[in-house]
Amino acid sequence: MKFCPKCEVKLKKSISGLQCSKCGYLEGQEVKNTKKIVDDNEPDFSLLAFEGNEGEESYSTIKMDCSKCGHDEAVWWMFQTRSGDEPSTRFYRCQKCKYTWRDYS
Repeated sequence: MKFCPKCEVKLKKSISGLQCSKCGYLEGQEVKNTKKIVDDNEPDFSLLAFEGNEGEESYSTIKMDCSKCGHDEAVWWMFQTRSGDEPSTRFYRCQKCKYTWRDYS
């Protein structure tokens, strides 16, 4: 029993040999590994909801000490970064230095 090196689905017999029913991989062909080149300008989707100062007044504030500057007020928002059966991630941004951190609990 052999499995597809791309998507790990069991290979099935076909006219041209063993073939993956999911991605079309054919045994004996050269496997090309591709890499995604991450652009530094590509947006971080976890922070898309809160960029710069826009909308900052509409977020709730909380008394929480910033680990960078020690300021005691931050805005917070929630974003679903993991699967739906896990809790949302809470993000905090210091009102003074704009440092952003997250809480997974």
